[in-house]
Amino acid sequence: MNLQIAPIYHIPEIRPGMHLGEYLRQGLQASGWELQTRDILTVTQKVISKAEGRIVNLSSIEASAYSLSLGLQTGRDPRLIEVIRRESRRIVRIRGEVLICETHHGFICANAGVDQSNVEGLDFVTLLPIDPDRSARQLAQFLDCGVIVTDTFGRVWRDGLVDVAIGIARVPPFVDYRGQTDTCGRALKATLLGSVDALAAAAGLVMGKTAQTPAALIRGFPWEETDSSVAALLRPPERDLFL
Repeated sequence: MNLQIAPIYHIPEIRPGMHLGEYLRQGLQASGWELQTRDILTVTQKVISKAEGRIVNLSSIEASAYSLSLGLQTGRDPRLIEVIRRESRRIVRIRGEVLICETHHGFICANAGVDQSNVEGLDFVTLLPIDPDRSARQLAQFLDCGVIVTDTFGRVWRDGLVDVAIGIARVPPFVDYRGQTDTCGRALKATLLGSVDALAAAAGLVMGKTAQTPAALIRGFPWEETDSSVAALLRPPERDLFL
């Protein structure tokens, strides 16, 4: 496998209502790329959220009594706590300033994906897209390629953040080695590689966090088109050993 991952430049600051797919297409052209069969585009959640208007002004938020209490406990803005709670099915853990939440999508992450980085205005935050799979499908249809929507998550037992897939279109979520044999002839029984997460993490290295490159082109990864959803990556509670 000869894998290429390249950042897509020349994408302007995205604001609500802007046609993100068109700006991605223009960015691809300006970066010298023409989409080919089996190309995959990774796109950060942040620009999708901005385009879809998933931006909240904290000055418009009235914190509940419970959010005020959590604000005192954590030392954080109660209005921000209120937004995080609204974006959560449940709060999984609270330690210091950190809130680990389960989002309405089923993701376990810090602050339910509510984020103050790379958004203009001191009191503004972005939320995760309502349906990241749908966002990915819309871009995939417009650009005619595979799409992975990415966000940056922490990891259980390990320091360091990595990008993961929170929405996918056309691209299968896994590479399934089960039933094949290893180099010693033993049958593989549990080797299900989370390939879209691996691709998201690799693309995160070239997109960066401060370079204003919210998309990357992946070329050379073998895959067959499927009706995919990121829900396949979410481990059901009965199989979760940690929560």
